[in-house]
Amino acid sequence: MTARNAVMPAPNLPNTASIAKNPSTSSSASAARARQENMTHAESLSRGATSAATDTTEPSLSEPYQNGYHFPPRHSLKESIQLGAIAFWNYACTPLGFFVVLYGLLVVAWGGKLFLLLCNAASAMCHPSCEHIDSPRRKWIEWDSQIVNALFCVTGFGLAPWRFRDLFYLLKYRLGSKEEALRHLAGIHRSWFRLQGSDRLPPRVGPQSTGELFEDRPLASVPSPESKIPDAPLTGVRAGPTPVWKMDFVIWFMVSNTFLQCGLSGLMWGMNRYNRPAWGVGLLVALACGAAATGGLMMFHEGKKVKRIEGVPISDKDVEQLARDKELGVTHYNNIKDKKPKEKRKKRKAREAEDIEAARLSSA
Repeated sequence: MTARNAVMPAPNLPNTASIAKNPSTSSSASAARARQENMTHAESLSRGATSAATDTTEPSLSEPYQNGYHFPPRHSLKESIQLGAIAFWNYACTPLGFFVVLYGLLVVAWGGKLFLLLCNAASAMCHPSCEHIDSPRRKWIEWDSQIVNALFCVTGFGLAPWRFRDLFYLLKYRLGSKEEALRHLAGIHRSWFRLQGSDRLPPRVGPQSTGELFEDRPLASVPSPESKIPDAPLTGVRAGPTPVWKMDFVIWFMVSNTFLQCGLSGLMWGMNRYNRPAWGVGLLVALACGAAATGGLMMFHEGKKVKRIEGVPISDKDVEQLARDKELGVTHYNNIKDKKPKEKRKKRKAREAEDIEAARLSSA
């Protein structure tokens, strides 16, 4: 002990003479050193807490759900194109799919031709001039416009009975406070809309097993009829309730599309090409297309949110790839994109601030 103490450097002791002369300076210096040590200690604790949290959460991002479900692995561009082509072909071979594909091709073909005519792409039709009312170009613009308007009427008027049915249920719920009407809407839009409390239903219950529902279940959380209940979630976790205003949003935009199509048809059929206002036609076309697209985007967005929580079907090939990659040590994040979730900046900063504050309090 004597030899070891002999080689140790002398500690950096404060000058007792200066302390005796200026005790206030000594106390302020000691307080500054104490604050510095507390800050350093808090930062080290924060880094340790953050790293510990990362160590505990990282493995769970790639682990399967409690029922063993894992989202499909991310596919390459070639595989995605192949899978998309197969799904498109299978859909196009169905009666409804064939009609939808044929309708889409007609809209693209006649709409594209109308666009080219408006851009003066066919100069041979400009006789005696491009803007002459009796020129071939102006005549073909009229014919194409009538055909495109008729195609828009297929969806605007053809889907009107179902749109006004939804509006009827919505008004019954909003004006008459009829919960049964909202349950009917939830059953109709079961692919993207979830009722309040439906996330607490048994996860194994689906349309084929509604008999397993509890007798004391709240009716407001189950669609009407009960056979319209959403499919049992593949992940074993049900998506949360959808705000009811989004149902209002979709229904009113779809009904607006029908009303705007009525106005467009009135201009196209009630007036001839000599006195029909071009600005009115263009405005109604833009508003009608925008209304239908806005409602459709809302349904698509909410449907994606449901799939991110309840899961998507996974093929046997994907299951084999997940098992093979797990043996090789390849990580697949268990989410629909197979990517590491990005933590929002505000939440990350708030969590770091809370960790620092907790470390400061514990050190104090």
